[in-house]
Amino acid sequence: MRIGFGAPVAGAWASPDNLAYFAGRADELGYHSLWSFQRLLTPPEPDSLAPVYRSVLDPIVALTFAAAASSRIRLGVAVVNSPFVSPAYLAKQASTLDVLSNGRLDLGLGTGWQTEEFTASGTSKERRGARQEEYVAALHTLWTDEVSSFAGEFSTIPPSRMFPKPVQKPGPPVLLGGVVEAALRRAGRLSAGWISRSATDLTKIHEQIAVVRAAAEEAGKDPSAVRVVVRGVVRAGEDVRDESGERVRLSGSYERIREDAAWLGEQGVTELFYDLNWDPRVGSPDLDPASATARAKEILEALAP
Repeated sequence: MRIGFGAPVAGAWASPDNLAYFAGRADELGYHSLWSFQRLLTPPEPDSLAPVYRSVLDPIVALTFAAAASSRIRLGVAVVNSPFVSPAYLAKQASTLDVLSNGRLDLGLGTGWQTEEFTASGTSKERRGARQEEYVAALHTLWTDEVSSFAGEFSTIPPSRMFPKPVQKPGPPVLLGGVVEAALRRAGRLSAGWISRSATDLTKIHEQIAVVRAAAEEAGKDPSAVRVVVRGVVRAGEDVRDESGERVRLSGSYERIREDAAWLGEQGVTELFYDLNWDPRVGSPDLDPASATARAKEILEALAP
């Protein structure tokens, strides 16, 4: 199983210096990938969402910055919500980042859930699954066809050319998020793989993986080739318990976290990235940046693959 790391994109540690440092150091330490995520807006009440969401860098811009500070590590977005940006615009952004990083981008797509973001983007929560299916098709014509064209219910691309094309052929791997069965099946059927969310119950992740891979097989794909990417919410040094009193996976000592990572591989996970943005001692905007950074640096080194 491949091990990645969450880029410093939220809260007190999300600074230019840290983004460059963690990208370069994770690259040196042999981490496979570096991941960002999207949050456009939050409700005005500061306590309505977890601290991680209150101050977040744009995912594509942040990864472009990280690309300049690294040379080998893959750069992933988990995820951009497709209802909030046109496929033509994201195709151009993704292609540009793929060119500038020499073919290192993994593009995760979600369907969104935050009401304020839908309203501000001028889109609806209705029929998000159908919208995403069209979106993936639109991206692929823009990345692969010399003359691109797409006519759908939600977007139209008149016959036109988009260059430069991505370095990766037929384009950056597209991974889909989602938790309901229809979303899991869509990920297996349409994309290179599935990305779990921060709130995923890791004790049941094998059930979700089975749905993804069954849908891939039904679509004529090799189910073993479908990627399963897990955002690992790491709580190093903390004895975190769930409602039943059981220790939450990826919490506790570094040894226990490594054991949990190996266990996830046995469940069918192909890629795990340790994301400290969800650690309240790292990703909150109210923290002292120096202490948040020091904790993150220690964990980066301790969990290096």
